[in-house]
Amino acid sequence: MKLLHKLLFACIPLAMLAACGGGDTEDRLDVADPVVRFVHAAPSTSAVTLYRATVAQSDATNATFGFASNYFDVDMGVADWPVKAVASGDTIGSVNIDPERGTKYTIVTLDTSATTHGVYLITDPYNKPLTSDSTRLRLMNAAYPAGSVDVYMNTPTTDIATVNPLIAGTAVNSSGPAPGQDSVDIPGGTYQLTIAAAGTKTVLFRAQLSFANNQDLLLLAVPNTAVPGAIRVLLKTEGTAGTTELTAI
Repeated sequence: MKLLHKLLFACIPLAMLAACGGGDTEDRLDVADPVVRFVHAAPSTSAVTLYRATVAQSDATNATFGFASNYFDVDMGVADWPVKAVASGDTIGSVNIDPERGTKYTIVTLDTSATTHGVYLITDPYNKPLTSDSTRLRLMNAAYPAGSVDVYMNTPTTDIATVNPLIAGTAVNSSGPAPGQDSVDIPGGTYQLTIAAAGTKTVLFRAQLSFANNQDLLLLAVPNTAVPGAIRVLLKTEGTAGTTELTAI
């Protein structure tokens, strides 16, 4: 039924459909070219470059911690995407992508422990309703000291003891929602962001976060190398260069 609805909508001129939501109508209809972006979320890892097979990607070359490209179009066809250290040429990790139209892929370099590193792939089918103007939100838990976490997004001063998490139980070195599932929809506004140890109300990080409708947001929990066991949170806003670090409150 969902596919039928998309096919019916596809018969309507895109110029008319664009007024229904944001500027991502083709993604919602699964007719847009697949896109990839790269995020460097490993504070203990030096500069890296993203490759498609053996070809360095100009949008993700010599990237240092905190770097985040915007999405860029990729050709159809399965390929390996290795991430290599610039200084040594060693491969830190690699993911395999068989791109599908209307799907967004995020490749993340992360610290898997104090001495090891890896690469993680987020696949977002982007099945956002055509009439929705909500923002899309996802967490990447790249903070190995934290373990599994819950994410709360509530009005400022909310006591999280009285509410359920928006994104629950995201394991370390993984994303929430899980790859292959849609990012969560959330209306634009000003929120109290709280990251807590999963299944508890133990706060690991709290900040205020404001955003408009029709944005694509990726929260990145990363180790705080200056404070053992603590975490920092970066924010990637699609369409804006790089990441910004959220100020803890």
